[in-house]
Amino acid sequence: MSSVPLPRRQAGTSPQHLLVTLLGDYWNGRLEHLPSAALVALVSGFDVGEVSARAALRRLAHRGVLESSKVGRNTYYGLSASATRTIVASSSRIVALGAEDQPWGGTWTVATFSLPEAQRDLRHLLRSRLRWLGFAPLFDGVWVSPRAAADEVREFLDELRIGSAAVLRAEEAVGTPLISAWDLDEIRHAYESFLADTGPLRARLDGGDVGSAEALIARTRLMDVWRTFPALDPDLPEAVLPPDWPRRRARAVFGELYDELGPLAEARVRQVLARFDPGLAGLVRHHTTRELSR
Repeated sequence: MSSVPLPRRQAGTSPQHLLVTLLGDYWNGRLEHLPSAALVALVSGFDVGEVSARAALRRLAHRGVLESSKVGRNTYYGLSASATRTIVASSSRIVALGAEDQPWGGTWTVATFSLPEAQRDLRHLLRSRLRWLGFAPLFDGVWVSPRAAADEVREFLDELRIGSAAVLRAEEAVGTPLISAWDLDEIRHAYESFLADTGPLRARLDGGDVGSAEALIARTRLMDVWRTFPALDPDLPEAVLPPDWPRRRARAVFGELYDELGPLAEARVRQVLARFDPGLAGLVRHHTTRELSR
């Protein structure tokens, strides 16, 4: 089952990535298409202009992420089935990070490969996929993961027709600790910065000082930040981490804020969509982290 390549995250939030995020958060699983004017109005709250928004919609449709339809002279868009599957799988992995300590038997997956410098595009694709699967480079051409399934890596290597590679299962080796493939100081700092940055939002939400428009923006940006963590920390086993690791605390804060902002953000999406199609507005629904983790 192939998946649609969703927009890459950039510095800030690109219009394409923003549109996919909003549709995934509030319209995932719906077969009905939404008016393009409503989607343009929705992203305008994120300082995305109409020209940029409409261009992003066309590009997403061209790439197969969105499907389009016509009602008279008006264009409507909805997520394609393949994009929906990709979003569901991605969202589940993102929100599951840090929710609980996953069992670990002490075995690592090691992927080794050798590619000539001339095959830079292939090297980049391979490294990006290994990152997504939870690997980090121990040495050049030697990547390790405490979680990844060897057969999944082997399947990807075969798909790319990379013959000069091997996938091994190993216990901790003598010499360089395998956990050193990750910069634990950098990861700890990222979690602690997340906790500090979300403090003011937590206080304002507790005080009832967050409106629906702000809730939509805050919830979208909250997910945008949290989705960067699996690439930094692929749920590294607590057994090999330093004491007082901040992942669980950060995940608890993320889950609480994301879920509590949900009804307010949903109300904002309904409000915007109702200006264009009140019937479709009634179908808007947010998803909790518990639902997404399934």
